[in-house]
Amino acid sequence: MVESRRWLIWLTHGILLLGVAVVAFPIYVTFVASTHSLQDVVQSPMPVLPGGELVANYLQALAEGLGEGAGTQSIGAGRMMLNSLVMALGIAFGKIAISIIAAFAIVYFRFPFRMAAFWLIFFTLMLPVEVRILPTYQVVADLGMLDSYAGLTIPLIASATATFMFRQVFLAVPDELTEAARIDGAGPLRFFWDVLLPLSRTNIAALFVILFIYGWNQYLWPLLITTDQSLLTIVIGINRMLEVGDDQAEWQIVMATTMLAMIPPILVVVAMQKLFVKGLVETEK
Repeated sequence: MVESRRWLIWLTHGILLLGVAVVAFPIYVTFVASTHSLQDVVQSPMPVLPGGELVANYLQALAEGLGEGAGTQSIGAGRMMLNSLVMALGIAFGKIAISIIAAFAIVYFRFPFRMAAFWLIFFTLMLPVEVRILPTYQVVADLGMLDSYAGLTIPLIASATATFMFRQVFLAVPDELTEAARIDGAGPLRFFWDVLLPLSRTNIAALFVILFIYGWNQYLWPLLITTDQSLLTIVIGINRMLEVGDDQAEWQIVMATTMLAMIPPILVVVAMQKLFVKGLVETEK
């Protein structure tokens, strides 16, 4: 029997609270800065309590951003968040759809060079986007997909990691279940839809959370592929807000935009928290 010591419980909880405070403090400072005027933000020391400009700053950030500043046309955080949402959802659903179908084919179909195809997919883990970005850009440009949602999402939807993950999930499915489905007359598509997809639900949820955040935080590819201001993503938009040259950055708007940019990923994680954790730790079906 393990003895429970009260001082040890207090110590572990104290360390946990300290860690939360260290992580949350920068977010708190960002929030406080987003509720004050520029004069209050740039003064020293900066206020440590929220101010009275919260509604005005967030409405300006959503609707106008920095207006015509920073050499760009007026575009608000609302439009930039919509662009990021389209990109994140497109990448997440695209990666999951392609990866789960590829894993299904590799595990359950017998065709020449099946394992060679899998290892070719797996070896692409060694080639990040930065390595193949120039040929990828050339292909996208030749296909006329610059400055489009298709150009933002399609080149990033292939995923060797997701394919490997679903392959391991499918290999864990008992052979008896496959034989039972075959005896009942289920074809490949019926087996995939009625058996494999429900068994992979938690894994799909965990992968969706990871891929959504991956797509939402993309910086290099949207920066290269888009010149149309109306297609700015929220990450690129925040960086553009800081490109003011010798002028003073509107820090209260930048901070408000930063706080808004954190909302969708947080909502996705909170909404899918149980499935996300279960999908990462579940080992048996």
